[in-house]
Amino acid sequence: MDEEYDVIVLGTGLTECILSGIMSVNGKKVLHMDRNSYYGGDSASITPLEDLYKRFSLPGSPPDSMGKGRDWNVDLVPKFLMANGQLVRMLLITQVTRYLDFKVVEGSFVYKKPKIHKVPSTETEALASSLMGLFEKRRFRKFLVFVANFDENDPKTMEGVDPKKTTMREIYKKFDLGQEVMDFTGHSLALYRTDDYLDQPCMEAINRIKLYSESLARYGKSPYLYPLYGLGELPQGFARLSAIYGGTYMLNKPIEEIVMENGKVVGVKSEGEIARCKQLICDPSYIMDRVTKVGQVIRAICILSHPIANTGDVNSCQIIIPQNQVNRKHDIYVCMISFAHNVAAQGKYIAIVSTTVETGEPEKEIKPALDLLEPIEQKFVSISDQYAPTDIGTESQIFISRSYDATTHFETTCDDIKDIYKRMTGSEFDFAEMERKKKDTFGDDDS
Repeated sequence: MDEEYDVIVLGTGLTECILSGIMSVNGKKVLHMDRNSYYGGDSASITPLEDLYKRFSLPGSPPDSMGKGRDWNVDLVPKFLMANGQLVRMLLITQVTRYLDFKVVEGSFVYKKPKIHKVPSTETEALASSLMGLFEKRRFRKFLVFVANFDENDPKTMEGVDPKKTTMREIYKKFDLGQEVMDFTGHSLALYRTDDYLDQPCMEAINRIKLYSESLARYGKSPYLYPLYGLGELPQGFARLSAIYGGTYMLNKPIEEIVMENGKVVGVKSEGEIARCKQLICDPSYIMDRVTKVGQVIRAICILSHPIANTGDVNSCQIIIPQNQVNRKHDIYVCMISFAHNVAAQGKYIAIVSTTVETGEPEKEIKPALDLLEPIEQKFVSISDQYAPTDIGTESQIFISRSYDATTHFETTCDDIKDIYKRMTGSEFDFAEMERKKKDTFGDDDS
């Protein structure tokens, strides 16, 4: 281990594994270590089920009704991939897709008291939806057409809207859309967690709705994809990519010290040996004195023996409970997957509830979501602190990832990856450049 590396990465969470994969493809010499004996860090999938019981300090072992422990791969952080989103682009460009199989999530639902409704995903569905009255549907359809055609480089498509100045609230007003339509558009299509976006320039929200529509158009049932055997497959796929390009991986490595000289990282000490480096990437748990707590997320993993009521018995779905419907600031999310994704025993479903904590009683905050899931066979609740770096790495050359947030997709994680990449290399993360590199390195072989 006493060697010199360009980059040392600590922790095998998804953010760290994607960055180590990209750095390896870019010709950097990478050493990747994790104190744990498994891949994934906070974004791991836990197997067998017995390990999940141990992790949450539940007494005894899983009952026989849970089937074989090895049939379970339970995600600690619930997320789906947007079919047309940044993570799927990263997977395709790096060809990590060859290690993974995906299924389309079968439905997206939104809560409107007292029950859940399917998120209208096509014009036909919008016109049939019970979320809106007839005239509102027509106005909503006009709004969707406006968003689909909107091009910031073509003033003709803007209908007098200034993408840098006009707020999203003004856009809703322009189409005379009511509060409930604003709720499901902002939270179930644009996937905002709060209403802060309403008074900001509309361009970002329009792009988010376009991403939802384009993702949906790819497969039809919903805009979301999910990997067979759980999200823990994603960091492992990128770790394989890094290894192909000469990256060295070491699990079960206790990290004793991050070695600094004149305010700059020069190496990492583990088991008495020092590996030297020019740059360091790590998750917050490896360097707590350079991060700050920015909030908390509560997640409840619920094992069910039935699909969720009012979803048409689908074996996977997302449910969004907009904050306005339950008098909160942040939305509550439910991600449900099942035995169909090789993550649970036959006939079993895993629904994971998550939200940003707002009070001193987080479990009470998620009650509206838990009520939708009853009866719940077993529940595993965690409250995680959220960290962001206080050191952006310019001087120290230490680049720390952000904790995984309560969103149910990977777009914010990809934004963090692009931000770290830019701080490390001084240049923007360029998908087109990655495409070109792929041609050089992988050739044109699509096998």
